[in-house]
Amino acid sequence: MRLRLFAALFLSSTLLSSVAVAKPAAHKPAKASAQKSTKAAKAAPHKGKASKVVAAPRGKSKPIPVAPPAWINAPSKLSMNEVLAASPASDWRSVDPENTVYVEFPQGRVVIELAPNFAPKHTANIKALVREGYFDGLAIVRSQDNYVVQWGDPDDKNPRPMKNGVRSIAEEFTTPIRKELEFTPIQDIDGYAPQVGFAYGMPAAQDPKSGKAWMAHCYGMVGAGRDIASDSGSGAELYVVNGHAPRHLDRNVTLVGRVLQGMPLLSSLPRGTGPLGFYEKPEQNVPLKTAKMASDVPPEERVNLEVIKTNSATFKAAVAALRNRGGDWYKVPAGHIELCNIPLMVRVKKP
Repeated sequence: MRLRLFAALFLSSTLLSSVAVAKPAAHKPAKASAQKSTKAAKAAPHKGKASKVVAAPRGKSKPIPVAPPAWINAPSKLSMNEVLAASPASDWRSVDPENTVYVEFPQGRVVIELAPNFAPKHTANIKALVREGYFDGLAIVRSQDNYVVQWGDPDDKNPRPMKNGVRSIAEEFTTPIRKELEFTPIQDIDGYAPQVGFAYGMPAAQDPKSGKAWMAHCYGMVGAGRDIASDSGSGAELYVVNGHAPRHLDRNVTLVGRVLQGMPLLSSLPRGTGPLGFYEKPEQNVPLKTAKMASDVPPEERVNLEVIKTNSATFKAAVAALRNRGGDWYKVPAGHIELCNIPLMVRVKKP
């Protein structure tokens, strides 16, 4: 089957993890069998540095400095890890096995948490494909440095048939802003959206004027590859961001979740030498052994993970610690943090 590739797959050369501006020009789709590299114009990098604000008092011509908010230059007394270590159990949530996928590779297991609040149709289709065994025996066909790792059906001429899943679903680039998303904003300036923060553990953005919210392409996020048409993907081909956040893809590809465990496995794969980081020879592909829903795996074979509640006091304190790193080593606290510099806070649940 032809590999459907999202907009950024047309970039021939582009652009962290705890446990990770360019505007692509119009172009033709890239295929696994005949990838074509194209050029893309680079946009100016995000400038999040706080500028000095001045005000001119009445009767005087010279402006006087106005003190910035206290959080800008206030070093944190605790590190993020110290904040998390002191957190109450109530500030963590267990990962729902029904929304968790175990993808088994020869090198180990990758754990993905799906995001039905943002992409209900795609996540439902991925579950159907997993349960019918569609992914079993497929392969990672692409590993592009500082960009994405992608898996799907490597056989372009004889695509694997589907039983219950479908190949095409209407795009779910955005979703209506609503209380159920539990959106917790961060106060830092973002160059891609009016508001950014986290929604039920996922890095997200929203635009109150349009009433829309969407997930952001941060390190470890999982998306559904597509072709030129917005409805040409379904989750049958998935990619994972393995480098600096390609936020220009936001609202252009349907994101379906994020990797909770296993990013070292994916980010350390040999890089593809073909255009867009595709492997040029079949023997270079990395076999995908099986994919299973965690709820279908015996409890003794599951990995019990907990994720910090992103609307909790602990999470807010951890973000503040990252924004204003203290201690003897830091001489100049940044007083700022980018959305995708806030790492996934996940841990193995204590027995």
